[in-house]
Amino acid sequence: MNYEDICKLVINASKEAGDFIRTEAQKFSLDKIEVKGLHNFVSYVDKSAEQLLVDALHKILPEAGFITEEGTKGNDGEQLKWVIDPLDGTTNFIHGLPAYSVSLALMDGDETVVGVVYEINQNECFYSWKGGAAYLNGKQIQVSKAQTVQDSLIATGFPYYDFDKMKAYLASLEYIMKHSHGARRIGSAAVDLAYVACGRFEAFYEYSLQPWDVAAGAFILQQAGGKVCDFKGGSDYIFGQELIATNGSIHEEFLGIVQKYL
Repeated sequence: MNYEDICKLVINASKEAGDFIRTEAQKFSLDKIEVKGLHNFVSYVDKSAEQLLVDALHKILPEAGFITEEGTKGNDGEQLKWVIDPLDGTTNFIHGLPAYSVSLALMDGDETVVGVVYEINQNECFYSWKGGAAYLNGKQIQVSKAQTVQDSLIATGFPYYDFDKMKAYLASLEYIMKHSHGARRIGSAAVDLAYVACGRFEAFYEYSLQPWDVAAGAFILQQAGGKVCDFKGGSDYIFGQELIATNGSIHEEFLGIVQKYL
């Protein structure tokens, strides 16, 4: 299987979905949203973009299954499976804030072999494939060389639920704000991970995440030289709903900070 060729086709699919989302953003209004749960929103844009992606990816690999956020096609039992977030950063999108993305990953069993994150507003496509490097719009990217948390800019995401961890999370955030270059919250985990991959951030952490939020971005980051783990330091970060991602150089220090509080 030629993962590079597959990646090129996935990039095209991500940009086609991104073009649709960009067009719909010009005429979108808050009265078009649906509420899936507490602070969890969806719109016809998410659903339509997901269907576009499912159709396109099915043509690339008819034998592959799907893990999708909006449940367009939930057949995930196959060895090969696509992990799809058609619009990562829906809350940003519905409020007109320009930070949202298409996130696509191909997994072979438990291994991610292709990852694409397309940040729509900046027209930035981050991607990689098994055996390849990590790229942004055709240019190879690598993580930053910062050696300490003190010299790092940290990204995070505010949880929408599971608020029993909130005090511990805020304590970790207070420490980071006092002992780093600062903390940022963009609102798209896929973008956060891509930004660590290209050196804009040194680390990202969040809990209550889903596979479609992180599968592509985590893979791209690793291909760019970074490290990813769960809060225990293990490998259950795609399905385990918690993730720490770093440039590698600060990994042990940053993991220790997160573990101290969470």
